[in-house]
This record gives sequence, structure tokens and C-alpha cells, in this order.
Amino acid sequence: MTPKEQQLIDFAHYLNTHPLFMVLFAILAVWVIVWKGIALWKAARNNQTAWYVILLIVNTLGILEIVYIFFFARKQNSQNNQ
Repeated sequence: MTPKEQQLIDFAHYLNTHPLFMVLFAILAVWVIVWKGIALWKAARNNQTAWYVILLIVNTLGILEIVYIFFFARKQNSQNNQ
């Protein structure tokens, strides 16, 4: 057995013995999907291709998405409403 295979087995054992980690992982996954979805939708609606690609590729646990939504997407929307 290679060291990499042993690491995977140890990690699987850890997950089986610590179910709270899996719950935390699931909550974090939902958090990221929601923010990424909102940010991608706003970037697409605002025709901001560069932002769309960056948000699609870069994973920052929702931080970049939140920054985009509250600072950059709002500016674009207010310009469209004038």
C-alpha cells in the first residue's frame, strides 16, 4: 500500500468517526453554492464576462462572490437604473 492510499484510508476513517465534520462540510458546500449562484447570475445579467469567468473559476469559500455582490454588482445595477 502506498503512502497516498494509506492517507485516503486514514481520512475515510476520520470521517466515519467524526460525523460533525461531514455536517460542517455539507453546510459549507451549501454556503458556497448559494453565494456562487447569486454572484454568477448577477454577473451574467450585468454582462460582466470577466467577473463571470473569475467567479466561475476561483473558489474562495464565497468571499469573492460576496465582495462582488455587495460592491461591484450593485454599482452596475444602479448605473442601469439611471
